[in-house]
Amino acid sequence: MAAENYTVNNVESFIITGFDHLQNQKLLGFLILITYMLILLGNGINLCIISINRHLHKPMYILICNLAVVDIMFSSTCSTTMISVLLAETKTVSYYSCISRTYFYHLGDIIVCIALTLMAIDRLIAIKIPLRYHSIVTNSRTFLLISLTWLIGFSIMGVVISVVDNVPYCQPVIRYVFCDYPSMIRAACVNPEPYFFLPAMISLWLLCGQFPFILCTYAVLAYSVTRLSNNSSKKQMISTCSSHLIVLFSYYAPKLVSVLLTRIGLC
Repeated sequence: MAAENYTVNNVESFIITGFDHLQNQKLLGFLILITYMLILLGNGINLCIISINRHLHKPMYILICNLAVVDIMFSSTCSTTMISVLLAETKTVSYYSCISRTYFYHLGDIIVCIALTLMAIDRLIAIKIPLRYHSIVTNSRTFLLISLTWLIGFSIMGVVISVVDNVPYCQPVIRYVFCDYPSMIRAACVNPEPYFFLPAMISLWLLCGQFPFILCTYAVLAYSVTRLSNNSSKKQMISTCSSHLIVLFSYYAPKLVSVLLTRIGLC
């Protein structure tokens, strides 16, 4: 009952304490900084090459640009906090900065998932019905689908962040390495379990809805590739699908681990 007397205004900033137990904080900070710079460099080069070269102004490359933009946003929200804590030794994050970082971090999480689904559908149409590909998948339709995915992401995160913004906080400490939904809910003066139902449903949709669908599309693609008689076309399709699968598992494997650790209270 005492917790109910607290309001959000009681906490104006949070202290990030997730790294306090580590000894080589500077080394870890430099590793995160280098990784973050490589992410910015790689995605920046992709965006520049695709935007400059008119021959690459095609649906598949538009989807790659969308993925690059999301990757920059997704990594920036968590990496900048960790770099600030480890290298600048600035552990304090303002309340509204933490809220905004939480919003954009999980927005990126949702958009990446949908972007991977769009890329899988694009490759499926390209291989299964190549003669109709250019009439079905156009630049304007691709931009429309991308805009729709962002609208869906903004809407979902509007609901999620309203939950975070309306819970009472009675301690200014986040015992994690950056601001996200689980860390903020566990910093609140509430029983966290009921508040994990909504993100659990979203994770269920991403992991048990879209992930199996994407795997099915690549299974169909793999079967189609085996039936190609042209070896050069077969190698090209295998190369394209392999790179997509690497990106797919690089995203979903850590996400699955993160969801499991969150549910048992370790993340």
